[in-house]
Amino acid sequence: MRVTTNQSFERPSLMMTSLNSQADRLQTQISTGKKILAPSDSASGWQQLSGLKRATADDGVYASNIKMAQSLLASTDSTLDSIETQLQRAKAFAVQANSQTITPEGRAAILKEVEAIITDLLGAANTKDSRGQPLFGGAAGDAAYARQPDGSIAYVGSGEPAAIPVGDGVDIAATETGARAFGGITTANGTTDMFAILTAFAAALQPDATPGGIDTAMSDLDAALDQIGTTRTSVGARAFRMDLEAERLADVDDTREATRSGIEDVNTATSIAELQKTLTILQATQASFTKLTSLSLFDYIR
Repeated sequence: MRVTTNQSFERPSLMMTSLNSQADRLQTQISTGKKILAPSDSASGWQQLSGLKRATADDGVYASNIKMAQSLLASTDSTLDSIETQLQRAKAFAVQANSQTITPEGRAAILKEVEAIITDLLGAANTKDSRGQPLFGGAAGDAAYARQPDGSIAYVGSGEPAAIPVGDGVDIAATETGARAFGGITTANGTTDMFAILTAFAAALQPDATPGGIDTAMSDLDAALDQIGTTRTSVGARAFRMDLEAERLADVDDTREATRSGIEDVNTATSIAELQKTLTILQATQASFTKLTSLSLFDYIR
């Protein structure tokens, strides 16, 4: 058999290059904890990991939006709770004012209380959220309600609150319009709003008021309280839905992480054993190559 010097060097040299490359790859896997470092390591695995990373990024945005929606819904419910408390106070004053034993001075004192409640409710109805926008103002405007030149209080918001995306094709309205929360209240005399009811109650407390106004105010305040209760139920349902969405995202993230780990994470013990095996073969190859290079062609033909 004909043996050339080039053949004697080329084969072990190629083997050592391959073993060095394999050892470097294993060492990098062990240090990073990842077995797929480039598309060449596994084209299908790299593609799967890219899809998982995109999904994780998308869900990260949704998770952030859910937290914002939860915060806005909590602020909405808290404000509605304070408004409900004020309306309950107004109802208690109406019951007190409707007593046959109430004095003119007593009515005057209740009138001041009702006027203070109206002022407080105007402030509450114009509460701004963490973004600096009115909770009940709809889509635009610096306020939900404003006093008019004639002293009445009117809704000045417009449109619907911007929906917040919280999932693929899923969004939520995290606030409520004042028109829906405090307006559209059905009473015996037609449809009205919270501020009109309170203004009429205050008018009924005036010394020259016509009889029956306080009875009407009591009934209308009950309707306003029912409206607030309905709105809080809706807000609570949306908050519960956000809790479920947050839990769903957490479960999906756990499942996705398990899938990613199975594709990408290296088995350290196995890789260390493979590295030791590769280094042993490399050392043996290097030793053989050293002996080979110490021989001349005359040693083969002796």
